Amino acid sequence: MGSAGAEGGFSKVIRMIKNHNRLVVSSIALVVISVFAADSTAHYDKITPVVEVQTLPFEPGETLIYEGEFTRALLRGIDVAELRFAYHRLPTSHADKDDPKLQTSLDFSAEAISKGIVSKLFGLNFRQTVDSSVDASTFSVLRTTKLDEQGKRKRTSDAIFDRETGVVTFTELDPNDPSRPPRVIKSETNGTILDIASAIYYLRTQKLEPGHTIELLICDTGQVYRTPVTISKGEQMKTVLGKVATIQVVPEMFGEGRLIRGKGNIIIWFTADARHIPVRAKINNSLGRLDIKLKRLTHQNKAPVRSK
Repeated sequence: MGSAGAEGGFSKVIRMIKNHNRLVVSSIALVVISVFAADSTAHYDKITPVVEVQTLPFEPGETLIYEGEFTRALLRGIDVAELRFAYHRLPTSHADKDDPKLQTSLDFSAEAISKGIVSKLFGLNFRQTVDSSVDASTFSVLRTTKLDEQGKRKRTSDAIFDRETGVVTFTELDPNDPSRPPRVIKSETNGTILDIASAIYYLRTQKLEPGHTIELLICDTGQVYRTPVTISKGEQMKTVLGKVATIQVVPEMFGEGRLIRGKGNIIIWFTADARHIPVRAKINNSLGRLDIKLKRLTHQNKAPVRSK
């Protein structure tokens, strides 16, 4: 493969990853990553209340670290990204001590960073971080802050959710050009609203019964997207946690009116135990396949679990 052709191929890889950050940061994403719509023959479940904070299936200080490998034609097993998801308890960097809502929030963070040969050889770098505060009793998002870096391009954004008025206000700034007017989007919200970082954690609190479909409302860049999620029985899978039984979760995130435009699909495998840890995900589209695997799990004051 010539250098021009290789660079063009790797550029497509990076473009795919950057376009799909909203999937894997939802959160892997997505978590990775709303409310469910379906035809009359489908079995739909209403969004159920989240369990008490004391019995959440994840602990404060839990961090999940993933690696993303791209496969396309002759390009196989290329590490292109590292993904991190973390759950924190207050205080957080954006918690307002004068706001009682944020004092009773759960805080999640998600991060996607370019890595490997693509970044080293071609300087195609990206980094996206998402910090989310959600109401501890309803899991509905209160605030989402985001940093998006793609090479020299940089954007910061803040989404504030006003539950009294039912409106989310999204504001995006260009730190490289302070004189540039902010991009502002306002949208109506209703029901339990999730964001990219909190969606995966919300799914972990649910029963995830095979044969059922859940309906989520996911807000990104000030827009609210209805995301049907189908749940089915998974398979025995070798992971960093050992050989585990899994549950297969398929969110409809591609297509017109969805989070990601164009054709494609994503499958996420959660452990079938009460923790519902996402251990693997696959994203397929015309550019190829992105295979995402859990490589390390860490807790505060506990030895990390990592791949050997």
